[in-house]
Amino acid sequence: MSEPPQDQKPQTPRAKTKIALLEAALYVTGKPLDLKTLSSVVGFRSEEKVRELGGVLKEKYGSDGSALEVLELSDGRFVMQLKPQYVPDVERLATRQLLTPGPMKTLSFIAYRQPITQSYVAKVRGNLAYSHVKQLRDIGLIAEERAGRTKILRTTPNFADYFNLSHETPALKKQLEHLFEIIKTQKTHGKSQMPNTLPKPQAQNP
Repeated sequence: MSEPPQDQKPQTPRAKTKIALLEAALYVTGKPLDLKTLSSVVGFRSEEKVRELGGVLKEKYGSDGSALEVLELSDGRFVMQLKPQYVPDVERLATRQLLTPGPMKTLSFIAYRQPITQSYVAKVRGNLAYSHVKQLRDIGLIAEERAGRTKILRTTPNFADYFNLSHETPALKKQLEHLFEIIKTQKTHGKSQMPNTLPKPQAQNP
């Protein structure tokens, strides 16, 4: 997305109010929001205008030294999140852990290999994978469909929203590869893993 031009006119009170509404929506939801949703919040019919407001907000958080950042994802959604460099110092304060390591590893395997059969997941991850799959399905992170005597597993839009990933599978897999590299680098330097990110897919050791 292009940056606002340097000779851009000062924001009007109305524009500032719209930007504040967009900021509030991103803050209160804590997940990526698409332009249609943001348009309904700020009261604009033009999604392009909302995208421009998002760009202004993104620039604001990028230049004011805040611990938060606003990102525009590859599929056009916007999200507000903690900047990665602040994570190691505050992650112990997080009160909610969505998944324990075993199910999280199974989830990362499914996400990276999808669409994938449940039987193959169990073959690679071990028999505990069946209980992992049930847990992941119950909390809405994966979906399944019958394929003969087994099931085909895929991640859901809720999964993409929770981990701030694209809804498009090819783009999602590329984002996962990038995350795995970050995690690998952090482990090499003895740093903690970023919250709300996935461990690199691996076989048994659930």
